Amino acid sequence: ELGSLEQEPCLDGWEYSRDVYSSTIVTEWNLVCEDDWKAPLTTSLFYVGVLIGSFISGQLSDRFGRKNILFLTMAVQTGFSFLQIFSTSWEMFTVLFLIVGMGQISNYVVAFILGTEILGKSVRILFSTLGICIFFAIGYMLLPLFAYFIRDWRMLLLALTVLGFFRIIPESPRWLISQGRYKEAEIIIRKAAKINGVAAPAVLFDTTEMQDGKAQQQQKAILLDLFRTRNIATITIMSLLLWFFTSVGYFGLSLSTPNWHGDAYINCFLSAVIEVPAYVIAWLLLRSFPRRYSLSGILFLGGGVVLFIQLVPADLNVLSVGLVMLGKFGITAAFSMLYVYNVELYPTLVRNMAVGATSTASRLGSIIAPYFVYLGAYDRFLPYILMGSLTLLIGILTLFLPESFGNTLPESFEQMLKVK
Repeated sequence: ELGSLEQEPCLDGWEYSRDVYSSTIVTEWNLVCEDDWKAPLTTSLFYVGVLIGSFISGQLSDRFGRKNILFLTMAVQTGFSFLQIFSTSWEMFTVLFLIVGMGQISNYVVAFILGTEILGKSVRILFSTLGICIFFAIGYMLLPLFAYFIRDWRMLLLALTVLGFFRIIPESPRWLISQGRYKEAEIIIRKAAKINGVAAPAVLFDTTEMQDGKAQQQQKAILLDLFRTRNIATITIMSLLLWFFTSVGYFGLSLSTPNWHGDAYINCFLSAVIEVPAYVIAWLLLRSFPRRYSLSGILFLGGGVVLFIQLVPADLNVLSVGLVMLGKFGITAAFSMLYVYNVELYPTLVRNMAVGATSTASRLGSIIAPYFVYLGAYDRFLPYILMGSLTLLIGILTLFLPESFGNTLPESFEQMLKVK
């Protein structure tokens, strides 16, 4: 048996093809043979940073303000990305990459919160379901374009370290009000009213109502509230599984583009392009159709075509890539729908906590996703079989969740819908 044969390291080192990449961290630190496990671990540790950032970003922005934390975390992401250029070892690169992950998710989450708090109700839904996702996809599309012309990983990192514009983004008036800084909030609101041609009332804030609102906020929720009854616990467990496996599918397919047939840069670009119609379809489904049936249907589409890839003949590579793209379309649409659906299932008291818990499950899924891709070294169809099967499984699971379409947001645990 081959496994019983004695092995020895390559004494004369390695030579790498420069046809596609001029320099990568794999070629820089020889992450091959007995060290090939380090490549997926690098990506996983980035997502560990994302997980940590998810925990701390909300607390920091609640305490120090949305705008301040947005640009602080943007500076962390940019600064530590720049430091990665000077990495002298894989260990140094990986530690810095973990911190970059913390900054990346933090400024994404805080930007999302800031946008929803600044914008009016009519624009808020469009921003949260389409706006931020479309611009994420545009950035995703630009990445392979940069990488195509800049084949050295250090120079690519340098090109991607761009700071945002601090002065043109205002602080959240809602956060300022929550801190009792009414004068600053009033200045921002009156400025917005002037830009939009709206006459602001003479008195913007009723201090009596503000005090009543603060009194209502004194009631605190704990994590165990997500499991306080059998019905709530069932919804929570199914939601956690739904987020976890959808995340595995999304990040697994996104990270597997170098393994597809054809040009790696074009494949990555196509993987980004397919997200745009996915977000549009998700938005249309959320506007017009029941949540659980549309979400389940789109998961069946994504999981089914990914599972079907193993049956495609080896000479039909274009068909295989097309099926992967269709699978990515379905799973991306489902991923974006989960945010809205999850918010609608829980009452106000634990809504933020529920979103945080399910988001954590999503981050855990992204951490193990690189190892699904890594399994392709043993069998190129194995990642697709696993991701397709798990996606179909959660598609079935979704059918057992409550339907929230057309219902008002629950304010109490008694108003939560029953699992049918």
